[in-house]
Amino acid sequence: MSRLVLTTNNSVQYSLQDQVATICIDDGKRNALAPDVLGEIYAAFDRAKSDRAIVILTGRESVFSAGFDLHVMKRGGGDALRMLRLGYALPARVLAYPYPVIVACNGHSFAMGVFLMLAADYVIGSRGDFKIAANEVAIGLTMPRIAAAMLQHRLNPACFQRAVTLSEHFDVDAALRAGFFDDVVDPIDLMDHAENCARQFRDLDLRAHAASKRRIRAGLIRRIRLGVWLDLLDAVLLGLRGARPR
Repeated sequence: MSRLVLTTNNSVQYSLQDQVATICIDDGKRNALAPDVLGEIYAAFDRAKSDRAIVILTGRESVFSAGFDLHVMKRGGGDALRMLRLGYALPARVLAYPYPVIVACNGHSFAMGVFLMLAADYVIGSRGDFKIAANEVAIGLTMPRIAAAMLQHRLNPACFQRAVTLSEHFDVDAALRAGFFDDVVDPIDLMDHAENCARQFRDLDLRAHAASKRRIRAGLIRRIRLGVWLDLLDAVLLGLRGARPR
């Protein structure tokens, strides 16, 4: 079977086989979600939708994503606001994607990387010395509304409270129990398992899949779309420079 590969600015790679699109975020470092990287992710999802493809979203080596690029955040200005706008709106884009979305989380995931991950229909974690954390409070930021909505969408109540207010770092087993992951496999098996899931999901009635998504997620998507503008207003009023890189 031929494989179509699309690479944009060397940060996001897109490949398609048997109506399964693999979107790999790889900036060569920690997969920080800078404005250009976010734009490439949007473009990849647009391409996948045009291809009517199930999506596998993954990262590089031992990191899915470290979240927003804090260097852009600390500089403030238009680039920071564009980054926040694109990032805050991205979970709604993924939640509403009309075909199944699988995340193959190959390592650490923090902050915006977590909220993107939790927008998928099925999330597979990788065993190893990895941490999952919504660490906004630890770096001096009030938890954004859209971030809290995504955490509440997936996590059990006690873990939701600790994730938001205490910036708890969850190891892989704890992340599975909390609800960040639906399944955990050995790193060597991660992509094979994701591809097996995609083949299984291909047997669904995809029209019913899309309609059911819209029905059960409509309120959450509205909440996120409203929250984007409220969170951006907070960023303008409170300033962006308080975040401390760790």
